[in-house]
Amino acid sequence: MNTVIVDTMSDVEEMLEIDVLLDLDAGSQLIIYNDDVNTFDWVIKCLIDVCSHTFEQAEQLSLLIHFKGKACAKTDSFEVLKPMKDALTERGLSAVIESTKDKK
Repeated sequence: MNTVIVDTMSDVEEMLEIDVLLDLDAGSQLIIYNDDVNTFDWVIKCLIDVCSHTFEQAEQLSLLIHFKGKACAKTDSFEVLKPMKDALTERGLSAVIESTKDKK
């Protein structure tokens, strides 16, 4: 397993942008919004359980969500993301699916 050391939030954003750019054909993004209710630990656990992120990915994503107000957790087809969005919202997170076609 490769370890990635991130010095700044812009490094994390750049890594996530690369992930999204590599998967542009997927069609939809699972966006998670920040709230004042859920703890970092709970958000991290949800991202690991529902989205199959590693601890490090989930931790970095939770920081992006906190500081930027929202972040893309996953890019894939709507059919793949819908059960994930439902599972996250059932756990109390604010999640939506947005089309990447609208972003171009």
